[in-house]
Amino acid sequence: MDARDYGLELKYCRPEVALELGEDATIRGYASVFGHVDQGGDVVAAGAYARSLSALAARGGRVKMLWQHDPAQPIGVWDVVREDGKGLWVEGRVLTEVAQGREALALLDAGAIEGLSIGYRTVSAERDAKGRRLLQELELWEVSLVTFPMLAEARVAAKGEAPDPLLADLAEVLEDARRTLAGR
Repeated sequence: MDARDYGLELKYCRPEVALELGEDATIRGYASVFGHVDQGGDVVAAGAYARSLSALAARGGRVKMLWQHDPAQPIGVWDVVREDGKGLWVEGRVLTEVAQGREALALLDAGAIEGLSIGYRTVSAERDAKGRRLLQELELWEVSLVTFPMLAEARVAAKGEAPDPLLADLAEVLEDARRTLAGR
């Protein structure tokens, strides 16, 4: 039985801020960015994860780190999962004691894997005038390392490579212009 049989939706996101790979198998980046239209026509609203993260913390639960959304392949642990003004920030450790964790680190280091993807259940959403789904409240289940992220505007850096802030600013300006033109 697949997680989607339980109403789980998947949202692929290439992190807007570089997914950083640390020397100690730590990874960090944005798993979701607020206000951006993804390739599926969805927009995650600021605060969409707040209730879910609070409920998880209250019962001592954790968001799972999976490989390609496969519940049979946990590859690490997320030590930090929080919302900030930009999106859903995650920091965690890929476990090198797990064979798939070692493979994931090698693929990340080589640049073959670039993205994060969220697995969630929609609690509250509405459609805007353009038919986009505005996701207002989500029950977050997992954040996976994936091959094909959904959010095209985001990018990933290789180990030790910092994102160029000028390019990030330029990408944001271009995206704002695209949204403006699309709204006419």
